[in-house]
Amino acid sequence: MTDQYQLFSKTALGKLVIKNLGLPSPTTLDRFDVNQPVIHGAVLFAAARESIFSKSISQILANIHADTYSTEQYSELKQIAVETGLNLRVFNVSNKTSKFKALLFDASGITHVSQLKALYDFFHPVARQVQASGRVIIVGRSPDQAESLSQSIAQRALEGFVKSVAKEFKKGIAANLIYVDPDAPDNLESSLRFFLSPRSAYVSGQVVRVSNADHIAINWNQPLAGKTAVVTGASRGIGEAIAHILADDGAHVICLDVPQQQADLERVALEISGSVLTLDITATDAGEKIKAAAAEYGGLDILVHNAGVTRDKTLANMKPEQWDLVVNINIAANEAVNDYLLNHAGFNANGRIICVSSISGIAGNLGQSNYATSKAAVIGLVKFTAPTLKNGVTINAVAPGFIETQMTAAIPFAIREAGRRMNSMSQGGLPVDVAQTIAYFASPASSGVNGNVLRVCGQSLLGA
Repeated sequence: MTDQYQLFSKTALGKLVIKNLGLPSPTTLDRFDVNQPVIHGAVLFAAARESIFSKSISQILANIHADTYSTEQYSELKQIAVETGLNLRVFNVSNKTSKFKALLFDASGITHVSQLKALYDFFHPVARQVQASGRVIIVGRSPDQAESLSQSIAQRALEGFVKSVAKEFKKGIAANLIYVDPDAPDNLESSLRFFLSPRSAYVSGQVVRVSNADHIAINWNQPLAGKTAVVTGASRGIGEAIAHILADDGAHVICLDVPQQQADLERVALEISGSVLTLDITATDAGEKIKAAAAEYGGLDILVHNAGVTRDKTLANMKPEQWDLVVNINIAANEAVNDYLLNHAGFNANGRIICVSSISGIAGNLGQSNYATSKAAVIGLVKFTAPTLKNGVTINAVAPGFIETQMTAAIPFAIREAGRRMNSMSQGGLPVDVAQTIAYFASPASSGVNGNVLRVCGQSLLGA
């Protein structure tokens, strides 16, 4: 669906009208291109004193061949760069013409609120020098792994800073925070790559937590090579985009949907050289059939619970069958399928379960008491299941905001426009934005990412 306002904002007349009326001016977001590097532009890297993740960050920047700079005041990073093979060049802060694609700060050394001034000292001089569709990333130490109350307080403060910067910088610039457990620096790479790259175009103001897990080496060009994925609700919209992205990353994708969607399902499967499984996900034998279908391709590695429906009515006007349908498909089926697969050896080692929640499940929404209930329950499913998993299996969720789909195209014009603009990006996201986030969770390299709920909403004001 075309965003006509965004197109108008790029015309000479549109720019004049928007400037005079103070209207939002959406930036065209950079999105992933396989022919482009992980990050296309310079990175300015710095760290608080005695930070513990700078060496890992430096190694990752070297791995992706990032054009990296730091300033003279962060001289301790020079030796770290030498050790990791990173070509770290010097940037003079008095140079106000240079632009950076990313500002990256290791804040793990901050142990007291008085040291939070380090954030101001680094970001203030260069706040206007981030390119459009750029990145601000802070790496911190998980507050619940702090060694003192003061350290925990200071690290938790990073969230407020990141969420504010995400709203201030505009121009499609995304700001995110990665909390890393002290023993998990080897598990940082997949998250840092994701947040630096255009794959995270519509993810902003978010927090991801990385814990210690087995480090799994992968081919970053085909991270899912040899993996088998099942995507429910794959016949169109977000599900179709997920199937395409997982296939692009090397997976064999089994496209699952109800028999009524078989024609579209077969079209999607043909486009990605995948296979088809027509199935009502609420059937009592759904888990068993998923396991059997995946067994034909070496067993199940990735399960994406994308299938979902809406039946919007205010609670006073909602019929019981509208409540039941939404809850049964959106959450009860997820729970039942997971229960079967996890208790019947349904996943290969290092399997991935990715659920689709919604910002409605976080903030609620008028006329969506059934939908919001089901999507909040998805978050509950993820949070409870994560610490119980074994054999390297992880579970995470995405929570999309306003995404341009057939569903949102049917929303009345005024409400649709409000949904598009009520976020820090001043625009709706695309199905591919959700799909790329799911691919990040699905990667074998994301072994340390477990129990997270990541909003793909351009930092929507709802529930912010």
